[in-house]
Amino acid sequence: MSEKIVSAIRNDTCETFCFDEEKVNRLKKQVDEVNGVELLFKALSDSTRIKIAYALTLEEELCVCDVANIIGSSTATASHHLRLLRNMGLAKYRKEGKLVFYSLEDEHVHQLVSIALIHSKEGVNHGGSTGR
Repeated sequence: MSEKIVSAIRNDTCETFCFDEEKVNRLKKQVDEVNGVELLFKALSDSTRIKIAYALTLEEELCVCDVANIIGSSTATASHHLRLLRNMGLAKYRKEGKLVFYSLEDEHVHQLVSIALIHSKEGVNHGGSTGR
């Protein structure tokens, strides 16, 4: 390993092991509240699904055929991705005759996608300090 890599490894870990017992015990109980949240992010971690979700932040609702054309896929592929978003509670649909229209489940999903895009556009310094 280069000296620079070894130095970086040494700089980002504690040099001694100690912890705030009261804080750790309090937070251990609260951290379990996030169980299952990873599934939401897993659903949005696919580039096609995040594109679909983003398109649904730009338009209130889209037909499956619209989505297929936006992402450059078949209607079957678009439908598969939309169904997964629906099953994960991120999207909802309504049927109008022979057409199926999808929209985001609620404002929270809209905010998640919008905030993720803003964060991505900021050009986060992945190797830098968070200031904490």
